[in-house]
Amino acid sequence: MEMKRCEKGHFYDAKRTPTCPYCSGSSDSINLTAPLDSGTGEISKTRPLSESGSEISKTRPLGVNQHNNVVQGDREKTVALMKEAIGVDPVVGWLVCIEGADKGRDYRIHGERNFMGRSEKMDICIRGDETISRDTHAVISYDSRRNTFRLYQGDAKGIVYLNDEEVVTAVLLKPYDTIELGKSKLLFIPFCGELFKWE
Repeated sequence: MEMKRCEKGHFYDAKRTPTCPYCSGSSDSINLTAPLDSGTGEISKTRPLSESGSEISKTRPLGVNQHNNVVQGDREKTVALMKEAIGVDPVVGWLVCIEGADKGRDYRIHGERNFMGRSEKMDICIRGDETISRDTHAVISYDSRRNTFRLYQGDAKGIVYLNDEEVVTAVLLKPYDTIELGKSKLLFIPFCGELFKWE
């Protein structure tokens, strides 16, 4: 084994590949997270350093290779507990806009945490009201173990009101509570409760 170091500080076996496999993107490469000792060919106990003295090999998240590409097996999103249990992410309740730009529109609430805001990335996307923060103005959660709903203030600047009271800490939601975000008022209608629960 003939270990060489390229201009960028990568170590590679010169007998196996004529050029640095990391820089050329070859799949026939050595794992950076377990550098080989150039003298013995065994896994080194020390990490190689670049010209500047910083570490070359860094710990990567599971499912990411040395080229920072996601590898098979870690491409799926996290699955909600309720979705895993029954096969779909079921509706557990609704919000209905009773005042504001989207008056008359309804929004589905699903199990676990539902992030609310104007962005398309939000679980509950309220597009019409520019006074609602784009990301995480508020959060509604459904706890399937206790069969309860809670409302949380989000990370945004805007204030959240429940029945005309400012939400400072997590608050239990009751049927037909009124939630106010920006200029919009939303009526909370639970599907899961005393009479029904997804099993």
